[in-house]
Amino acid sequence: MPNSVSPHEAMLRVEARAAWRLAAPTALLMLLLLVLPTLAVLVLSFTDAELGIPEITFLGLDAYADLLTDRSFLGALRNTAVYVALVAPASILLGLGLAMLIEAEVGGRAFFRSVYFLPVVSLIVAMASVWQYLMHPTIGPINLVLGLLGIPAINWLGSSDNVLAALAVIGIWQALGFNMVLFLAGLTAIDRTLYAAAEMDGARSAWDRFRLVTWPMLGPTTLFVTTISVINAVKVFETVATLTQGGPAKASETLLWMIYKEGFVYLHVGAASAMAVVFIALLLFLLVLQTRVLDKQVHYG
Repeated sequence: MPNSVSPHEAMLRVEARAAWRLAAPTALLMLLLLVLPTLAVLVLSFTDAELGIPEITFLGLDAYADLLTDRSFLGALRNTAVYVALVAPASILLGLGLAMLIEAEVGGRAFFRSVYFLPVVSLIVAMASVWQYLMHPTIGPINLVLGLLGIPAINWLGSSDNVLAALAVIGIWQALGFNMVLFLAGLTAIDRTLYAAAEMDGARSAWDRFRLVTWPMLGPTTLFVTTISVINAVKVFETVATLTQGGPAKASETLLWMIYKEGFVYLHVGAASAMAVVFIALLLFLLVLQTRVLDKQVHYG
């Protein structure tokens, strides 16, 4: 005797089949455009593949061991770390400061939000040309202002000692508005009665209110902004490609620029794939770290 199926179960099966049919095109595109290319990069990272050379040698983990002894790769990793250390804290602190100033300002709030958010929506490749002019060693307005103050002109983009700092200034300018908007959202969500309660408990000064109310309540927002800022700083590419191409003397060569150069200029597909895997692993580590800290805050904070 065949098993009888209730009308409810039959409806669920029909809905499940319909869901699979609707999701199939998107799943197929994700498989073709995301999963398969990622697997291809992972496989190529264990080889010495080069475009135009048919012979491919499987290196295994030696491909990654070679990266640890590659001075160019270690230099790019160091430059990326320095860039992140300059851009992330400054953009976070300045973004928080601007958000608090705009939140406290009664008039012109929408205007200032728009002005500070403009760098986020600006095409960074186009704006890089503007920064190149601003930082020009002889005719740049920045050096002209420094000259009026009696400070010698600085070769911002042409000196190994200054190029990372110059790129970091552009990175801070680019990230500032985005961080400000996120902090504004966090400040808006704080219950105003908490400030009244803190004042009744003796928090009279603005610093006390910030320390006892604002900063603790901004904990999840600050963690999110920190993670996003670090990830975006690690992914720096446009300004390096437009302004310095990794120079002078590889002083501004970052990880993503080196991956591009190895893969698309020198056609070292295997080495570029290994570097890309390291880059992806670094981003995943940052995402996992954010998730772990958020979970701890939810359960214990």
